[in-house]
Amino acid sequence: MGVVWVAALTAMAVGSVRVARHRADAAADLAALGGAARVAEGRAAACGAAEIVAVKAGGRLSACGVKGRVVEVTVTVVLQVPIARDALRVSSRARAGPVEVEGVS
Repeated sequence: MGVVWVAALTAMAVGSVRVARHRADAAADLAALGGAARVAEGRAAACGAAEIVAVKAGGRLSACGVKGRVVEVTVTVVLQVPIARDALRVSSRARAGPVEVEGVS
């Protein structure tokens, strides 16, 4: 019976980590897009918008950089897993900016 419990807890932990990874990916993508929408207003406005979007998507903005018109962000999602002693942090990076038209016919 103990083996069944361990297997169930492990399955729940793996599922939780996969959900957190998807949440971090989505939050990073949305935060980068939100920042890119405000990049014309400057770095502070772009990273501020990215932070708001990341929090609303269930994450935390860990890093934000602006280079030209491209915004690159790192978003972290914290989760508590039953078999882990400490909280786990799952991070994801994304970047957004204008599409270059070179080579497009």
